[in-house]
Amino acid sequence: MIGPGKYDDACTAAREMAQAEAAIVIILNGNKGSGFSIQGDVKASASLTVEKVAALLQHVAAEMLRDAERLRT
Repeated sequence: MIGPGKYDDACTAAREMAQAEAAIVIILNGNKGSGFSIQGDVKASASLTVEKVAALLQHVAAEMLRDAERLRT
């Protein structure tokens, strides 16, 4: 979906608090269910491509899996 989603307000708050060009918020089992929001300002949108976001998420997922393996030992 393009446009404000159910957690757009949380994403705005996180982006503004961090003074970031862009933010991604993922909510699991929140008061509106699970969901996500991605947003950025106009300057960021030129350098923030779908491919870059996907690569970042893959990096985060790989790190989480490494951490999970360490926690099991």
